[in-house]
Amino acid sequence: MPIAGVYDIENKKVSDIQLNDLVFGAPVNEDVIYQVVRMQMAAGRSGTACTKGRSEISGGGKKPWKQKGTGRARAGHSRSPIWRGGGTVFGPKPRSYAFKVPKKVRRLALVSALSMKFKEDRMTILRDFPMEEIKTKKFREVMDLFGFKKALIVIDVDRPVLLKSSRNIKDIKMIRSEGVNVYDLLKYDHVVFLEPAVNKIEGVLTA
Repeated sequence: MPIAGVYDIENKKVSDIQLNDLVFGAPVNEDVIYQVVRMQMAAGRSGTACTKGRSEISGGGKKPWKQKGTGRARAGHSRSPIWRGGGTVFGPKPRSYAFKVPKKVRRLALVSALSMKFKEDRMTILRDFPMEEIKTKKFREVMDLFGFKKALIVIDVDRPVLLKSSRNIKDIKMIRSEGVNVYDLLKYDHVVFLEPAVNKIEGVLTA
């Protein structure tokens, strides 16, 4: 089983933790990662684009001119798609782009992403992140001490003080262990776990 160091917020190693091989030591399956990221991105699309067809355009109830004798092309409606200001043919309508992949595939993708972060040495585990008051400056100092520029921080329970201290820092995102997802793991260069969050994730993914 893989072994990882556990650090305090002063970047000092305080202990080691034995990680579950099924979660952090699994083979990286890039195909399922791609499927799940595509699913997440599709679900995030607004799908609000909308155009009007010829039946939805106002006006145009009368035939513009008689059928024959004018020398012009036949026209039965001034809101025809070939006229300026006319309706759109097969234009976009509000819709959902969301689709689903099987639960087993989503789980496999998450395990693959976690294992990839561990194998690439882009994962850090903290014993705790104590903060008694909201201080963005102090939080930034800890990030700089570890050299984190673009990091995802995974916590075990709600920590309002910690969350409010981090929310104004660019490229730093904090989520609970229940919200860990493949897209965020790939988007951020480094992932930082609080030690209890690691135990929660392992419990869920090996259940």
